[in-house]
Amino acid sequence: MEGVLTPEIWIAVAEKTGIKELRRTTRDEPDYDKLMRSRLAILDQHGLKLSDIQQVIGTLRPLEGGKEFLDELRSLVQVIILSDTFEQFATPLLRQLGWPALLCHRLVVKNDRIVDYKLRVPEQKQRAVAAFKLLNYHVIAAGDSFNDTAMLAEAQVGFLFRAPDNVKKQFPQFKAFEAYADLRAAIKAAMG
Repeated sequence: MEGVLTPEIWIAVAEKTGIKELRRTTRDEPDYDKLMRSRLAILDQHGLKLSDIQQVIGTLRPLEGGKEFLDELRSLVQVIILSDTFEQFATPLLRQLGWPALLCHRLVVKNDRIVDYKLRVPEQKQRAVAAFKLLNYHVIAAGDSFNDTAMLAEAQVGFLFRAPDNVKKQFPQFKAFEAYADLRAAIKAAMG
């Protein structure tokens, strides 16, 4: 979701708070647990609460053309968004995107303080794609970060979208696109 359809939430929080360490995302750090543990420590150190982050999220809008791309895609095929975001973060963005199906994680919150996070399962994106394939779905996946690459490899067809150069360089087996129109055309072609 983030980086493909919506802005990166943690980058928006970093910009709003001035805490540059929160700019690190799965585009920079392939180890999700290491990244999240670092984020939790930073939030604790600066006294940032869930409500502070939700206030920033409330100001975000889908990326230009993102909703239209999603709407057109949903008119052609079933779309499920697999994300490493959290239920407590996603609602305002899902509303703006027309309530697409989202599978994501959950934060552990006590008195408005984020104390931990709970993954649905490790490698949930890759495992969800494997499960869809067991149900005889032809899976076409797109993502932008290190945390998407196992999902892209599991899918029958995987694409990178607006991925940074470091991800594209490390995973040249995935065609990379920068514009929604090009990704849409590649998805249509992959639908065969």
